[in-house]
Amino acid sequence: MTDALLYGLIAGTFVGLAAGYIGSLMVLKRMALVGDALSHVALPGLALGITLHFNVFLGAFAFLFVAAVATWYLEEATKLSVESIVGVLFVLALAIGVLITPQYELYEALFGDVSAVTLEYAVAAVAVAIPVVVLTRLIYTQVVLSLVSDELARSTGIRVSRVNLLYLLLVAVVVAAGIQIVGTLLVGALVIVPAAAMKNVSSNLSRYAVLSGATGVVSAVAGISLSAALDYPAGPLVVVVGFLIFLLAIAVNFLGARRRRPSSGERAP
Repeated sequence: MTDALLYGLIAGTFVGLAAGYIGSLMVLKRMALVGDALSHVALPGLALGITLHFNVFLGAFAFLFVAAVATWYLEEATKLSVESIVGVLFVLALAIGVLITPQYELYEALFGDVSAVTLEYAVAAVAVAIPVVVLTRLIYTQVVLSLVSDELARSTGIRVSRVNLLYLLLVAVVVAAGIQIVGTLLVGALVIVPAAAMKNVSSNLSRYAVLSGATGVVSAVAGISLSAALDYPAGPLVVVVGFLIFLLAIAVNFLGARRRRPSSGERAP
């Protein structure tokens, strides 16, 4: 096992955990497409990092941070939905990113390169992922309650606006951390697919969050391992593994529903 593969597996484990865990909230908030679109905002930051020779993670996070704050502010100040705001920022950032990213680096920026993962990146991924999971756990109930009713959440003392801002910033951090592994085009799937899969088989919110995080880990580790074995890019394989788990979860849910359904010879309650 090469050092890059080991570092990639370490980073993938922790980023996958954080992405799946926070993704469970994103699916509950029906913001799946927002998570995917937000990931593309990082492309200009990557391009600047490549062009000016500084850490691309910092460039990506800077643009994601600005996008998260802008999204939060515009949602508070206008009547636009989060989907509309992120959609506008997404197309602008993607256009600028493609224009300024060097052509020979564009493929890596879009789809990631796990072979380029360094020890510093792996350490940074761990250092980012653990606080993200902890903070997400702390605001989980508050976000869920605000989904039920903003008024109810405020009546219990929850500052909904601040919680939403923190949530968007945590998503931005996770997206920035996962870009080296799966690229800007696919990192949104690392947030969305595990959570979408586990929503079909989870009986309560705690189980849902834990299973989403675990599925993120399995998707990332299996995708990176297959990449090393098959010599294919890790990003697409991470997404494919996640999708296969999604199909398996649907099948399990379907079979479970059939078992619970009364047979033709039984009297329905």
